[in-house]
Amino acid sequence: MSTPRPAPRSGDRRRTVHLVGNAHIDPVWLWRWPEGLQEIRATFRSAVDRMEEYPDFVFTCDSVMYLEWIERHDPELFGTIRKRIAEGRWQVIGGWWVEPDCNIPAGESFVRQALYGQRYLLEKFGVAASVGANLDPFGHNAMLPQLLRKSGLDSYVFLRPGPHEQALPGQFFHWQAPDGSRVLAYRLPNEYGSPGMDVGGHLDKALSMAPPDLPDLMVFYGVGNHGGGPTKANLDSIRRLDALGGLPSLRLSHAEEYLRLVRDRDDMPVHAGELQHHGSGCYSAHSGVKAWNRRAEHELMRAEKWAAVARAVTGAEYPLGQLTEAWKLVLFNQFHDILGGTSIRSAYEDARDDYGRARSLAAEVFNHAVQAVTRRIDIPLTDDRADTVPLVVVNPHPWELHTDVETEYGKALTTGLEDETGVPVPVQPTRSEATLNGPRGRIAFRASVPPLGHRVYHLRPDVPAPRTAADAWPVAATDTTLENEHLRLVVDPNTGWLSSLRHKASGAELMPERPGPHAVVVDDPSDTWGHRVRAYDRTTGAFSCTRVRLVEHGPVRAVLRVESRYRNSRLVEELVLSAGSAHVEVRTTVDWHERLTLLKLRFPTALADVTATHEIPYGHLERVPDGTEEPTQAWVDVSGTLPDGRRGGLVVVNDSKHGHDVTGGEIGMTAVRSPVYAWHEPHQLDPDGIYDYLDQGRQDFRGLLVPHGGDWRAVDPVRRAAELNQPAFALLETFHAGPLPQRAAHLDDGAGPVLVSVVKADEDGSGDVVVRAHEAHGRAAAARIALPMLGGRVIEADFGPFEIRTFRIPADPDRPVVETDLLERLPEPAQPAPEPAQDQVAEGEGGPDVQDDR
Repeated sequence: MSTPRPAPRSGDRRRTVHLVGNAHIDPVWLWRWPEGLQEIRATFRSAVDRMEEYPDFVFTCDSVMYLEWIERHDPELFGTIRKRIAEGRWQVIGGWWVEPDCNIPAGESFVRQALYGQRYLLEKFGVAASVGANLDPFGHNAMLPQLLRKSGLDSYVFLRPGPHEQALPGQFFHWQAPDGSRVLAYRLPNEYGSPGMDVGGHLDKALSMAPPDLPDLMVFYGVGNHGGGPTKANLDSIRRLDALGGLPSLRLSHAEEYLRLVRDRDDMPVHAGELQHHGSGCYSAHSGVKAWNRRAEHELMRAEKWAAVARAVTGAEYPLGQLTEAWKLVLFNQFHDILGGTSIRSAYEDARDDYGRARSLAAEVFNHAVQAVTRRIDIPLTDDRADTVPLVVVNPHPWELHTDVETEYGKALTTGLEDETGVPVPVQPTRSEATLNGPRGRIAFRASVPPLGHRVYHLRPDVPAPRTAADAWPVAATDTTLENEHLRLVVDPNTGWLSSLRHKASGAELMPERPGPHAVVVDDPSDTWGHRVRAYDRTTGAFSCTRVRLVEHGPVRAVLRVESRYRNSRLVEELVLSAGSAHVEVRTTVDWHERLTLLKLRFPTALADVTATHEIPYGHLERVPDGTEEPTQAWVDVSGTLPDGRRGGLVVVNDSKHGHDVTGGEIGMTAVRSPVYAWHEPHQLDPDGIYDYLDQGRQDFRGLLVPHGGDWRAVDPVRRAAELNQPAFALLETFHAGPLPQRAAHLDDGAGPVLVSVVKADEDGSGDVVVRAHEAHGRAAAARIALPMLGGRVIEADFGPFEIRTFRIPADPDRPVVETDLLERLPEPAQPAPEPAQDQVAEGEGGPDVQDDR
């Protein structure tokens, strides 16, 4: 272990500043991607030219996608870069596809940033990055150290939040994730780049911001944002300044060289948790891109799971190329200025098209896989079913799914439904997407589908749905109330929101005696990023309820529709309570026409002494309930004490909203935000100016209200959120013979604290299956993952709190399962499996605690 040297003076030549020449490049921001591609090409050409002129110059880049772009568009330049990488004069850091927003993407998207980035580097250059880097994003989620470590990255360089936004224990420190994983983190002083002329002023600022007793310092320089990189003037000024002797020794260097010097210091402080906040408005700016991203992520994960199932049970080809193309489109559009909502308006036309292409590929893969399975289900045509139509319901999740299913059908089929054994299933008509008297209708029914499996139902005209009197239906309803065996809610027509929400199992009444307004309008004069904003709490108005009515009631569910208005904007919320459901679905439509304001949907409770828990990528985090705007994945919980002393809690689940706050026992969701596009302080808007404002017009989104008795784990919000974001899929089929049963499960994670999120083919095309799982409750747990689709193999493994583990199941059934890192690489050498029925998985990153039962 090294020990710190005596504190140096500011100009002490024993002190070294490692100068890292780079060009932070935004491929999209105030320009669209074609201009971004040209700036990358020009910047990289400039960098190789500077190497010819300055023999000691080293260039550093991140964002692996830029190298792939150059390989495709300028092969000659790519060849030169390959030689410079081999010489060590072109350094690649980051290891990710791009610098994404580091709060909004799903946990699996961060895995894929490294999976595609690091594997590309290994394939093209024979070496992966060891230093993670996200220089420009607006905050960094707390799970990143684990995701970095398991992707071969042991350190991390970032800029934001700055010292005025979050105090950290030092310029460099061990950054620790909730599972205990650590990386060496370094916060850049001043900026990630410099002007194109003399760097003296840039160095002065960096030195003034760094601790004076730091013996060595790393400073990035070079023209950035629109590219450029280190200039001749930059490099000449470094030589001149170093020769003057009034500054520390200036060394043309790179990140790994510097971090190697400080990595083993014995006085390294530790920071546990997230790195926030900068640009809190980015959590909600541009609702469209947030929704496109969420849907694309989940549709791709759903497609992968069913493509793996189809290959295993039918022999269908796994479309690795299509899925890779789709994922890369999604990863590119997770770039922080795109997904963060801060780019120019026209850039979102490109983003819309890219996400559309990715979703189209995902839909093609998913439907091909599903129909490869459904056409092989044995659905015999018998005399008693001659006038029926089979309906196959597909479950995208590795646990048994109990959910409402809606499907359009031919009206000639009427409304009878039964399961595969002939038992009648309650069904009710609901509003069709078609508005006509013709041959189409829509029904809703409650389905139970095996884990990552399928089940056949039968639509038939001669078996009516089980009928009971309306007052005996499982959900009782009036124009203002809904009630089933789990919940009772009351809507106040004066406010347009709940005046009562009772959780029957615990007896908890969650609503306060006098709840505040639900849909509030907040003044928001901040720029697109929301710079300098901690909380959106300057309420200037609220939506007024204009109508509450019961619009659907039957043996499956009941629906209350609440209509509200604020100035020129409209809000519709449909509250759906289904038979047997322990949550309320909220279907929201907003038609928004306000400017420089935002819409907060507030969910008040009577809870006190609360704990606020927010989902983050592949994990969760408790935060102070002080009204701060926070980045959140798909759910937020408040748990605490009710006025009568009972424990209680409420989870709010969303399908596309990322900005939330918790103030005491009240959850706030930022539903709509309307600053000007790509508006950055200190520029002031002209009162007579003509501007484009974000989030104008209609948008639709869904959520869940999930009450509980005080511990959110009891209602498993991670799974409920997954079910909301990846709903069941129903497909009308035909009669045919086949080898598959009408009800089957293909993979089962046991529905415990360990959740399987990914089932896919390996990236090497070897025929192996990759399964990724994570511990979702924050407590150590044992997992048992059954794989009927792979001959009944079972993986048993112990997970630490918040741990992510990846398993690779060989195509050869005689070979053992192995644990891999997040790059899904096989450990070397792979050992053959012994003969006994149980054998240990080959030891990988997580240790030899996994059993493969075959």
